[in-house]
Amino acid sequence: MRFRLLRRRLTISAPRMAVRSTLPWPLRWLLGAVVLGFSGALALWAFEFGKEIAGLEQDTRGQLQRLRVEHQRVLSEMTELKSVANTADSLLLAERSAQEQLKQQLLALEDENRRMSADLAFFEQLIPSSGSGAIHVRGLRVQRASDTRLAWQLLVMQSERQPPEFNGQLLISLAGTLDGRPWRLEAPAQTLSLRQHLRLEGQLDLPAQAVLKSATVRLMQGGTERASYTQKL
Repeated sequence: MRFRLLRRRLTISAPRMAVRSTLPWPLRWLLGAVVLGFSGALALWAFEFGKEIAGLEQDTRGQLQRLRVEHQRVLSEMTELKSVANTADSLLLAERSAQEQLKQQLLALEDENRRMSADLAFFEQLIPSSGSGAIHVRGLRVQRASDTRLAWQLLVMQSERQPPEFNGQLLISLAGTLDGRPWRLEAPAQTLSLRQHLRLEGQLDLPAQAVLKSATVRLMQGGTERASYTQKL
């Protein structure tokens, strides 16, 4: 009897056995609903994430486009600023050149002004003090050009409005001391001819140790002294 029961259990003819869950069906439905809900949430999250990725890519492209436009604007502004800078440099160079030219002109005008002032002071001394029709020596200047050279200049003039022509000689003499002794120098006579006025200048050689004290100018005509002027030095 036991052998038959054991054989029936071990052979094909043995009765079928079913394994059933011990969970009640309401819990099984609830668990299924939770799994379905989780799956739906996961699918929804994946969908939204895909939209965000697509939107991010689109936004990135938009930002890239805006950056390109901004870059072009900056390049355009840089080009414009470079052009303005080059123009400013050119204007600055032109202004510096103009300033240099004005400076040179100003220096030339200052030199001309000094020369004219010196000439004015010189000619102010040339006004004759007396003697209608007389010849005069005015504006005598004597100064050392070097230790052994003496420069001089003067003006010979006639005060008449229409004076006769003067033909004569100019004599210049220097007086002073040399090595503690009286010293005198007579320059060679110069022939001159003038009707109204004549400006003369020249240089004389003299010893380096000579101490000048006076210079005398004489105008001679036919052996007669017509005018003389002495300047203390």
